[in-house]
Amino acid sequence: MTRLLLQIAAILLSSVAAFDDALARNVFLPLASAAYGDFQQQCLDKHLPGFQLSYHAEILCDDQASDDTCSGYTAVNKEKKVIALVFRGTVGDDELGVEIYTTLSEEKVAFKDGGMVAPYFNRAFNRVWDDAGLGNDFMLLTKLYPDYSLYITGHSLGGALAAMGAVHVATNKLFPAERITYYTFGEPRTGDKTFADLLDSLIHNGHYRVIHNHDVIPHCPFLSMKYQHHATEVWYENDMAVGDPYTICVGQEDPNCSAKNQFKLNFEPDHPHYFGIDVPVYGKSGCTNND
Repeated sequence: MTRLLLQIAAILLSSVAAFDDALARNVFLPLASAAYGDFQQQCLDKHLPGFQLSYHAEILCDDQASDDTCSGYTAVNKEKKVIALVFRGTVGDDELGVEIYTTLSEEKVAFKDGGMVAPYFNRAFNRVWDDAGLGNDFMLLTKLYPDYSLYITGHSLGGALAAMGAVHVATNKLFPAERITYYTFGEPRTGDKTFADLLDSLIHNGHYRVIHNHDVIPHCPFLSMKYQHHATEVWYENDMAVGDPYTICVGQEDPNCSAKNQFKLNFEPDHPHYFGIDVPVYGKSGCTNND
């Protein structure tokens, strides 16, 4: 029986699209960075010509701060036959403070499609998807372009919302799971093991959490709080320059990847910086300023 299970696992793993550094660096990161600010089309034109912004959603995601918004957008490339579903990360210290306080002080809540997730993430996703209309636009695009592929991505908080978006889309069969490709950057733990297992079971064409060296955010919320990552971690133990090596850890919480740094973590400079780009600053500037 054990041998049979190992054979089945090998077959499943062989059918998963391999991690592609160039795809992560040149497509998914520009998509994630463009979510910051109000210049999505400018960023797309610069890095991903052919992609056209379809819808940009932004809404208050917490009632405790008037400037605490969450955001996401959709875009389409008709030549490449790709729909992009992108979620923005945290903007500002106030929003980060609310996220941390809520996660530490409130229990996980049931996600509508399975598992338990952080309350702030759950509220943010529902408001962006339902109240701000991102879900409606996504459904329109799936009807207009039923044979396209789907890219899902986000940085930081955007990675957590992307995880929930992927589970929601695949669970409800809003898009064929075999045509979904998922790359995130600096994604925090989103929910419990049930949620992590659900995502792993649903997304078959490769789902990768890219982590930059000592980035602290992927190690939050804590394992002791019964949060757990989904697979698959891609860890760059370097500056992420072109040609730099990386380690792929297939397990959900593999000690051979970024967990090696669990007692040597930082927010600056590693969390905002991926592939040499200050992701929030670059997106806010319309992809002109990387200081």
